[in-house]
Amino acid sequence: MATKITPLGRRVLVKRVTSEEKTAGGIFLPDTAKEKPQEAEVLALGTGKDDEGKDVTFTVAVGNKVLISKYGGTEVKLDGDDVLIINETDILGIIA
Repeated sequence: MATKITPLGRRVLVKRVTSEEKTAGGIFLPDTAKEKPQEAEVLALGTGKDDEGKDVTFTVAVGNKVLISKYGGTEVKLDGDDVLIINETDILGIIA
């Protein structure tokens, strides 16, 4: 997927990883019953500048699978896909 959005500052562009559509018991869940997944893949990193204009090193890299906060970020459409622009501080951890 070619990224056409470059986040600014300490922001990161991520795409949520879709969750399983059925339960362990085999019941299929409708979209309205699902929670938003907290797993995401990093698509792009921001410019790496803080509020004072100093360079800041990112902890994550493009391609990392990460755990994000449930309600953080701003949802946008990119090539028909829903993606999020979040602050790096909204990333809770890197999934190994």
